Amino acid sequence: MKLKNLKRTTKRVILMGIDAVILLVALQLSHAFIDFFASVTIGNFLLTYGFLLIAYLFIAYKLKIFSIINRYTDYRVLFNLSIAVTLAYLLTLGLSVVMESFSYRFLFLGWFFSIPMLMLPRITWRVMAEQSEKKTNKESNKKVRTLVVGAGSGGSLFVNTVLSGKSDIEIVGIVDADPNKLGTYIHGIKVLGNRNDIPLIVENYGVEQVTIAIPSLKGAEREKIVEICNDLHVTVNSMPSVEDVVVGKISTQQLREIEIADLLGRKEVVLDQSAFNRYFTGKTVLVTGAGGSIGSEICRQIAKFHPERLLLLGHGENSIYLIHRELINRYGDRIEILPLIADIQDRELMFDIMKEYKPDLVYHAAAHKHVPLMEANPKESVKNNIFGTKNVAEAAKAAGVTKFVMVSTDKAVNPPNVMGATKRVAEMIVTGLNEEEKTQFVAVRFGNVLGSRGSVVPVFKDQIAKGGPLTVTDYRMTRYFMTIPEASRLVIQAGYLALGGEIFVLDMGDPVRIVDLAEKVIKLSGHTVAEIGIVESGIRPGEKLYEELMSTSERVSKKIHDKIFIGKVEPKSMAEVEDFIKDLLVLDNQTLKERLIAYAKQE
Repeated sequence: MKLKNLKRTTKRVILMGIDAVILLVALQLSHAFIDFFASVTIGNFLLTYGFLLIAYLFIAYKLKIFSIINRYTDYRVLFNLSIAVTLAYLLTLGLSVVMESFSYRFLFLGWFFSIPMLMLPRITWRVMAEQSEKKTNKESNKKVRTLVVGAGSGGSLFVNTVLSGKSDIEIVGIVDADPNKLGTYIHGIKVLGNRNDIPLIVENYGVEQVTIAIPSLKGAEREKIVEICNDLHVTVNSMPSVEDVVVGKISTQQLREIEIADLLGRKEVVLDQSAFNRYFTGKTVLVTGAGGSIGSEICRQIAKFHPERLLLLGHGENSIYLIHRELINRYGDRIEILPLIADIQDRELMFDIMKEYKPDLVYHAAAHKHVPLMEANPKESVKNNIFGTKNVAEAAKAAGVTKFVMVSTDKAVNPPNVMGATKRVAEMIVTGLNEEEKTQFVAVRFGNVLGSRGSVVPVFKDQIAKGGPLTVTDYRMTRYFMTIPEASRLVIQAGYLALGGEIFVLDMGDPVRIVDLAEKVIKLSGHTVAEIGIVESGIRPGEKLYEELMSTSERVSKKIHDKIFIGKVEPKSMAEVEDFIKDLLVLDNQTLKERLIAYAKQE
């Protein structure tokens, strides 16, 4: 069996054995030299070796020297090794003082020989591994000639990782906006120019792909690079996550496609989550709609903070299976993660689940959200978004849940459609259930989520794949956009900050014209607007030209966070809301729509 195929534990034992032999040889060499000046008895020799070995193995284990993969040995590992050897010899020296029988010269020479002798096999192992990887790389398929954008910390990390490990990437040069870096070298790779020099560099160096290694580069600058690369018919992508880079996972397969969110021109909202470890410790957390785009990301975000138990509730068994498998593989040894297949419309089951599992926190993300579909199926929207929310919320209150957070939408503001109206009524239910010293209920509103199911970007991509054109309902139409992680973090932050009865709204910056979004998606696909085309298809039933995050009556200047507003809400009594909704399902579809929208609209 080859050494590289052995288990990690076996390799550690072998390395300990090698170190033990090296220490013995070092002491024997020391004994040979010292024999000219003083005599070291066999008993003292063996006692010295035994004590030294135990001390060294203990210290080296604590410093994780045997946990380091030898091919990744660097100066830090060698430094820690020196520290372990020195401390072991100092402890042995202390023993010699107590026993008054050891030769100080014997110990000093042993220490002098031990350090380089222990370093040598590790350095040799690394050199041999690097030579082997270089040989393998030469024999492998042709590498992709790559130009890196960014000579900062991100670019340096990326370049160093590619050069030090096995990769199918060949870096031919770097470009950077800083003129002071022109002509300098990053890990032996030359900075050849700035973004304006990309066309010439691509031609002269045979560049096949351009990789952006500046995590903070957003909006117009990133879009300009995309345009340049598209004109040159060169692939453009981003470096992988820092985690993948650090562990050396660098290949063309790990490079990340440029996402539409990268070109929106707004910095991603990152909220302070420093207190969340303490907040979730020992908690049982239930997430409804856990298999959906938002619900699954909420689960991922929460799992990072290691609650005691995470309940994944959803109606679709496949989606729940996927998120459950993902989280079990990542956190299964630290968190109890339970999949619950259940329909929120089943009132009795919701009460049973809350009673059995007694969650501390509930994040309610289950809902029907597709506007045109809900226009065509208003009763299903009412049953799920209104009565389903009522079932979950009242069950949570009966079970004594500490906090209940409902995921809402900007479409709940002055809604002209069924989906928005049902979400507004659901907000009324949630805020109406809030009482002092009982379950704290809160709703969270945000705009359209890029990449979520039913969002416009996947539709655009599908239309491009078919040759176009892209359809925009109205050239004037605007929407607020955010990413799935942004939306999910906001929901979690709202739960943490909630006092009860609030509607939280994220400051999402300026709205984006849908036609502008369409143009950006076309650019990312490597095409031009002239090739694909953009046409108006007409506003669909229930759609608004402009979305709002708060109605006029809700607008306040109060912020609890730099990016989070609190809407001023006048809660309706549960008796009033219940009186309104009790007969909705017996109405015909048209009457239901009219009454629902009229009731939900605000001035």
